[in-house]
Amino acid sequence: MNVKQSKNPFEVTLTLMTWLIVIVLWFIFTNVGEMSSLLLPSPQVVWQTFMNIVQNGYGNVSLWQHLSDSFVRLFWAVSLAFITAVPLGLMSGYFSKFKAIVDSIVQFYRPIPPLAYYALLILWMGIDDGSKVTLLYLAAFAPIYIACVAAVNSVSQDYILSSKSLGASQKDVFTKVVLPACMPDIFTGLRTAMGFAYTTLVAAEMTAATSGIGWMVIDASRYLRSDVMFVGIIIMGITGIIMDGGLLLLENKLVFWKGKD
Repeated sequence: MNVKQSKNPFEVTLTLMTWLIVIVLWFIFTNVGEMSSLLLPSPQVVWQTFMNIVQNGYGNVSLWQHLSDSFVRLFWAVSLAFITAVPLGLMSGYFSKFKAIVDSIVQFYRPIPPLAYYALLILWMGIDDGSKVTLLYLAAFAPIYIACVAAVNSVSQDYILSSKSLGASQKDVFTKVVLPACMPDIFTGLRTAMGFAYTTLVAAEMTAATSGIGWMVIDASRYLRSDVMFVGIIIMGITGIIMDGGLLLLENKLVFWKGKD
């Protein structure tokens, strides 16, 4: 049975109408009410600030350089997390002894807020991008690892026993039964990891950075530039939606059997 669902035109209309109402209320509240623009800038002020940053940059750095620096850090970290967390998570789910070695370490650091150990990373690795990428890597690693362990544990034993009864080796069971069954959950873990890493990006660019969308938001907050903060936040939200949509599209192309019995 195929359980995939895509938005129908009415649902798309509802989504667009929701955001239109949000923007209209934002416009009315900031133009009719007595709210200070320092606390909540109006949509037109935010748009003017955005166009100014597009043309002139911010902090002597172009907007495209801010985006590039942030995304390079983000994609390096998530890519490294993916290629390490997936094999470790799958092996932990498949071999209990291996899980006994790795799982406790992941569970130990997972609930610790990133800022709690970021200072240590700076002391150990310096203020360059190494410490920032490592912080984002740690934020992205745990969700992927946990998703892989849970995916292996949720694979139906009927599939495994049936394949073994037909003469499949341990390797064949893992590569041809377990791994394909885990792919949907692996992509879910990757999407979650991308979100966690992106939210950690602001913390990673708080210290000793001179570029990046996160740095732009933090720097603007020091000077009470709420309009710049809104621009940065909106850019992060929109790019986050685009990245998540890209991962969903990739999942639908690669994991075409998802939702089918």
